[in-house]
Amino acid sequence: MSKKETHTDNFFERVYEIVRLIPEGKVTSYGAIAKALGAARSARMVGWAMNASHNMEDVPAHRVVNRKGLLSGKHHFEGTNLMQQLLENEGIKVKDNQIVDFEQHFWEPDF
Repeated sequence: MSKKETHTDNFFERVYEIVRLIPEGKVTSYGAIAKALGAARSARMVGWAMNASHNMEDVPAHRVVNRKGLLSGKHHFEGTNLMQQLLENEGIKVKDNQIVDFEQHFWEPDF
């Protein structure tokens, strides 16, 4: 394994640690996770980590959305509306692929 792969794998694991802490009924953004990790400009890399997590049942990837509350990662979930259904099961209302009361449901990781 190369040095870069090790660094990336470590970053992904740190992302997953934060995502596992998101409370039920709350969401956070790719950018907020990157900022909490001290890598504020790495939101896209957080997205890559989330894309790689879909076989990990202990990582609630559906709770990570973009900075405007859009379900930007929904196409990575099985089924047409699985991400939306998972959020709605937690009491989060979604309309037109966006969380309705985004500020109310937003969780800020603080590390």
